[in-house]
Amino acid sequence: MIVAMNDWLEDLESGAPDAVAAFRGIEAGRFISVRREVRRRGGPGTAPGVVAQLGAIAAALVAVVEALPDPAFEAPGGEGDWNVAEAIGHDADSRAGLAMAGALAATGKFPADAPRVVPGVAGTGGLGREALIRRLGASQRVVERAGRAIAGHEEDPCPLEHPLVGRLRCGEWLLFAAVHDLMHLEQLHGIAAQFDGAAEARTGGT
Repeated sequence: MIVAMNDWLEDLESGAPDAVAAFRGIEAGRFISVRREVRRRGGPGTAPGVVAQLGAIAAALVAVVEALPDPAFEAPGGEGDWNVAEAIGHDADSRAGLAMAGALAATGKFPADAPRVVPGVAGTGGLGREALIRRLGASQRVVERAGRAIAGHEEDPCPLEHPLVGRLRCGEWLLFAAVHDLMHLEQLHGIAAQFDGAAEARTGGT
């Protein structure tokens, strides 16, 4: 059963309180508050807890992927002209990439010639349910390794630059990865609700 719109965020709040608090700024159209909350909640000692929150969000993403009907994966994915499978693949790549950027900076290995983040890059097309679940699982393992490297270095600067939030510190990138997850999870719940509504219409609401 797909969770009703908005209920999903409340259900997730206990497992990912910092990510949800920062995400609520996006919901309210206050992007500057997202950066402020990420700064406030991504400081010293936060990496292990944020990794756990990313794990809770990954589980929520997997739950939606498991519940979506097969036709949904080729449906519009809520961003650009991507389909749902491409949007999920993008999120898996992004959460791993942002976490790894923080880890590389924390360990002094961030490449000097690294490019700015380019948003809006679709994930690999044509992946089915099981492949997407594996991608999300692999991304969480990357997050966990990165979190161990970032722990104790949350306030270290990171040269990564994002066109929407600029530069963040190592621990802040870890938390921003969780906020980015929630942006796509919101889209997926909206798409799931559309398919649920269509199914109810076909069956007369029974």
